[in-house]
Amino acid sequence: MDQFMERAVELAAENVRDGGEPFGAVLVKNDKQVAEGINELHQRFDVTAHAEIQAMRKAQKMMHSHELKNYTMYASGEPCPMCLTAMYFAGIDTVYYCASSEDAVDADLGKAKNIYEELKKPKAERQMDIIHMPLKEGQENPMQLWKVKRSRRIF
Repeated sequence: MDQFMERAVELAAENVRDGGEPFGAVLVKNDKQVAEGINELHQRFDVTAHAEIQAMRKAQKMMHSHELKNYTMYASGEPCPMCLTAMYFAGIDTVYYCASSEDAVDADLGKAKNIYEELKKPKAERQMDIIHMPLKEGQENPMQLWKVKRSRRIF
């Protein structure tokens, strides 16, 4: 285990002692720590305040950019689907984790594993109803607006 994973696990343990869940994360670029985060949903009443996302928010705010290409995430626990998706969107290259989804289930923290299983199902078979509502005829299409705007960009 390297220094970055040690720090992520240390953050997770501190968070448990402070009343939170056992998740910490460290974001690294070029072998240097850029940001860290802990699971703060119990403090912020925000289900998106996971450790990995908190670390990403800090780095993105510092850099004034949403891109995190060439960054590495160290997470005390295997990332949930939301965090993993955010890392894909940001362009993070590599993710290391310590505790597995199965370890989380054993600790009564199995929601992420349940969601991973749910995402494997066709939309019609999922617990949450996901219903497509197309645009009304003649309604402005934001996707087409975006496409036109992007095609006019000068690089």
